[in-house]
Amino acid sequence: MDFDSLTLDAARTRDGIKWAHAAPDVIPAWVADMDFPTPDAVVDAVTRRLKTDLGYPAWLDIPNCPPLAEAFAERMETRYGWHADPGHVRPYTDVNQALQVLLDVMTSPGDAVATHVPAYDPFLTTITGMGRRLLPIPVAADGTFQLPAEPAPVVLLVNPHNPSGRCFTRAELEAVAGYAERHGSLVIADEIHAELTYAHARHIPFATILPGRTVTLTSASKAFNMGGLRCAVAHLGSKAVRDALGGRPPHVYGAPGVLGVEATIAAWRDGGPWLEEVLTVLDRNRRMVAGRLPSRIGHRTPEATYLAWLDVGVPDAAGFLLREARVKLNPGPMYGGADTCVRLNFATSAPILEEILTRIGAAMERRPTAA
Repeated sequence: MDFDSLTLDAARTRDGIKWAHAAPDVIPAWVADMDFPTPDAVVDAVTRRLKTDLGYPAWLDIPNCPPLAEAFAERMETRYGWHADPGHVRPYTDVNQALQVLLDVMTSPGDAVATHVPAYDPFLTTITGMGRRLLPIPVAADGTFQLPAEPAPVVLLVNPHNPSGRCFTRAELEAVAGYAERHGSLVIADEIHAELTYAHARHIPFATILPGRTVTLTSASKAFNMGGLRCAVAHLGSKAVRDALGGRPPHVYGAPGVLGVEATIAAWRDGGPWLEEVLTVLDRNRRMVAGRLPSRIGHRTPEATYLAWLDVGVPDAAGFLLREARVKLNPGPMYGGADTCVRLNFATSAPILEEILTRIGAAMERRPTAA
C-alpha cells in the first residue's frame, strides 16, 4: 500500500473525529488514529460478513466468544510465546469499558489505583470518575520511574506506555510484579500498543511474569487502525476476577458487534504484511520527528506507539502551537503532565508530517529564547 499518498486536501475530507473537528487551516495530530488505509484483510472480512449473515452470531451466548478468544491466543503464542488460555478471555467493546468493569467488580470507592503518569487520559478520568484514588508512578524525562511505597489494590500498567512511548524492560516489569506480590495487588495490563513496538525494543506480556495476578487488556484497534469497530479482549489470568465476573448477569456489560469481531480476527490472522509495512513507515516517521524538532524541544524517541511526548518549554504549549503553528496537539495536563508538554501523533503521510514539523519549527523560531 502507498502510505504516503495522503495530501492535506484529501485528509480534510475525512469525517472521523480527528479531521472533522479541525479548522480549515489547522493540522490535527492529536487523537490516536492513524491516517492510513484500512488493511485489505479487514475490508475483505467485513465485506464478506455484510454479504452473508448479519444475524445473531453463533457465539452470542458463549462468555469467551470462542472465535475471538482463539484468534487472540494464537496471536499471543505466535508473537510472544505466551500460552494464553482462550477460556479465560472475555470480549468487550474497548479497553476503557473493560477497565471500568474490572474496577467495578474488584475495587471499592476510595481504593487506590497505581499507574504511571503522565497517563492515557480516559484512564485518569475513569479512576477519578469511579471514585477511586490515583496513586501516581511518575515517569521521568529519561523514561525511568520509581514505584511508590504505599500499597494499592490495583496497578494499572500501560505497556507500551501512552503517552511516553516507553516499552518497559523485563527488569522494570519484574519490579512491578514484586510490588504487586508484596501488596497483593491485581495488575491490569493495558497492552493495546504492543504490536507497535520497534525492532530495537521487545514487548513482554506482563502475564508471562505474574500470570495469576494479571488481567491483560488489548485490541487490534491501535495497530490496525480500526477504533471505530469497537472490539477488545480481556484475558483474566486472576481466578478472583473470573469468579467475580462469573457472578454477574451475562449481558450486563454488553458485548462487541459481529463486524468488530470479524475485523479483529482478520487483522490478527491475516493482517501481518500490512502491519509490517506500517511499522516501517512509523519507524521512519519517528526518526523524522527526532531529526526535525528544534533542539529547544525536549523529546525522547519512542520505543513503541506512534505517539511522541514533547516538552516544548512554553507555558500552555498546546495553545501556543495551535495559535502560532496551526497544529492541534493534545496538552500535557490532559495526561497529568506539565502544561509545557504536548502529545504528537506522527502516524500520517510523509508530506503531512513534514508540514507539521515545519510549522512547529517556524513557531519556535519566532519565539524568543528568553521569553
